[in-house]
Formats: sequence, C-alpha cells, structure tokens
Amino acid sequence: MSQFDKIQTVKNNFAKSNPNYLKGMFGATDVMPLWIADMDFEIAKPIQEALQKLVTRNIYAYEFNTGEVFKSISDWNLKRHQLQLNPKSFVQVSGVLTGIGILIRELSKEGDGILVQTPVYHQFFKVIESSGRKVIHNKLKVDDGHYQMDFEDIERKLKTLNIKAILLCNPHNPIGRVWTKEELQKLVNLANLYDVTIISDEIHSDIVYSGSKFNSIVSLNNSEKHIAVLGSPAKTFGMQSISNGYLYISNQKTLKQVKHTIGSLYLDHGSIHSANATIAAYTKGEEWLNDLLIYLEKTMDWIEDFVKNELPEVTLFKPEGTYQIWLDFSKLNLSDAALKYLVVNQAKLALTPGDWFEGSHTQFMRMNVASPLSKIQQAFHQLKKAIDEGLDCSFNETESNTDCCSC
Repeated sequence: MSQFDKIQTVKNNFAKSNPNYLKGMFGATDVMPLWIADMDFEIAKPIQEALQKLVTRNIYAYEFNTGEVFKSISDWNLKRHQLQLNPKSFVQVSGVLTGIGILIRELSKEGDGILVQTPVYHQFFKVIESSGRKVIHNKLKVDDGHYQMDFEDIERKLKTLNIKAILLCNPHNPIGRVWTKEELQKLVNLANLYDVTIISDEIHSDIVYSGSKFNSIVSLNNSEKHIAVLGSPAKTFGMQSISNGYLYISNQKTLKQVKHTIGSLYLDHGSIHSANATIAAYTKGEEWLNDLLIYLEKTMDWIEDFVKNELPEVTLFKPEGTYQIWLDFSKLNLSDAALKYLVVNQAKLALTPGDWFEGSHTQFMRMNVASPLSKIQQAFHQLKKAIDEGLDCSFNETESNTDCCSC
C-alpha cells in the first residue's frame, strides 16, 4: 500500500470541502470536492518535522532566513532541472498572485494589454483586470487532440494591440501542457521582437510526467528581460496554506525596481514557518516527490484507460504536467444547465467549471486528481453511472434543450 493511498479523516476547514463554498458555487454540499488544485496527501516527513520543531520551541521572536531559502531553491533547480539560478536574483513575496500583480503594475500602465493563453487559470483574469489592465485572449488551438500555441494570433496581436506583457502558464493550468523548449523559444523571440516581457508562472514545474521535460523561461536564449515566477513549494509539496511565493528576475534593472516596490510595501519577508518548511522541502523532499510522481502517473494511466473503455462520450486531455485533468463533455449533447445537473446532482461531483478558464468552455470541466486512487476511481464510477442512466426526471426541462428521461 502506498503512503498516498491513505484516506484522510482529520477534521479541517479546508476550502475544497467548505459547505458554504460548495453551496455557493455548486448549489449542493453532498458532493465529492475535486475542484480546487491542492492535495489530499500528507506532506513529506522532513517538512512535518521542520514544522513540529518550530511548534514545540514555543518562542516566536523575529527571525529571517531568506538567504538559505533562496539557496535551497537554486540548488533544487540545478539538480532537478539543470537550471542555473543566482540566489541573489530572487525576490520573496507573500504569494504567487501577489508577485504577478506587482509585476504587472511595474511593467505596464493602466489601460495596457496583458496577453494570456486561454483556457487558463482563472485568477489571471482577476489579477490583470483589478490593476486596470486589459486581458488580451490568445486562444490555444487543438490539433489532433493536443493543445498548441497559436503563434500567428500572438504575433498579430503583439503587432496591432498595446500589449506590454505576456502572462505565461508553464506547465499550463488547466490543460496540462508542458511547453517544449522550441515552443518557448519561439514565444521569447516574438516577445523580444515586439518589446514585450514574459511573466512565466512556473508553480507546477516539478509536477511533470515521463516523456515531457520542464524548461524555464529564463533558461532560453535571449531571455534576459523575461521573468520566472518560480512559484513556491505549494503545488509540489502540498503546502498551499503555508508557503510564500518567489520571483526570479535576471535583469538587474528590473530586479532593483521590483525589490524596491516590494520592500516599500513590506512584502519581502514571510514567516519562519514557511521558510523552514521550504528549506526542508527542497533539501529533503525529493524522495517523497519521486514517489508522488509515480503514484500520480499511475492514476493518470488508470483514468485514461477508464475513459477510453467506459466513457467514450467524454474526451480526456491527458496532462503532461500538473495534477489536473481537462475533460470535454460536449459529445453528450447536453445543454450547459443539463451538464451541470448531471455532474453535480447525479454524479455528486464538484469539478471546476470550464468557463472559469475562458467563457466559451462551458462544456469542459477540470478535475483535481491529487487524491487516493480509490477516491478517483469512485468519482469516475459515479460519473459513469450518471451518464449511463441519463438525466433524471427532477431536472427542469425548461432550463435546457436536452430531452429529459422518460418517467
């Protein structure tokens, strides 16, 4: 039995299962929550021990350890991704979105455009629009069942619109693409040609499966002006509620500018709990991560096989990275309301609605699969049962063009 097979029963107030959240977003509380992108797994023992040591100390005076934090991140990336990073080129922020928000404000003015590749992590829209900037959509295209960048559209918009930055997601949430070096280099070349800075959210960089390789934006040729939001150990080690965010800025002028702004807002230091947990994760957590990736890849293989043989009506975009899967339900020929009813009220699943990631994706849903395999299997069997039985008679036909079942 794997350590990741353990079903957690500890009492908690986690967002994913909070009744108020579930009721507000899905209209039901009796659902399996697989919508938010965090894990149902216990964190690695070295991280637990580092936190326990602080808890039992019982003294919490001022204490800072960013130097060792940055060194541990640099050493990790060198070993894990053959990525040479200067520990002095990091900036710590309270969270990834905080860092992205600051970068957008530093690199652009109100009214400027920020290009995103949709469907994409929905908080990107909020962080751009709340700063008074405009979201410019560059829709990813699907070729032979795989998402690809639309470079013709990117260049057309860089050439004709007032775009100051590209907000990249690599690996990409929700579609699970791990962009190749060739794809990223082509994007960098276009950005340089039109004097646009790439802000690369790389928080899922360690969750990459066999057959794919992560490449940071800062590892490419002529990438000096581009910025990697290396994220945090949050996604890698299941530390969403206790980790800080980290920016890597190789351009010294931009680094000085961003450091000044973050320092003036006193956002450049986090808690010692986060610092020590981060150091423990990056210096002692590799064995745990290797085991996790093997487990998740087996889960992905099981899902792929089940969907192929039991759910031909559902299209799975098998991810190259992240622990999210992107599902297309359009072959069911249900209205948007009927699809939601089927998944929530009959299958009893809370999945992230596809239109969060771009408005037209109403027939898509994202599922978080960083849970024990038995739980994921149960979820898919519930989905199959609901699809096989069809809409039940409690569904209101007036809300959909789909025929109801015969009673």
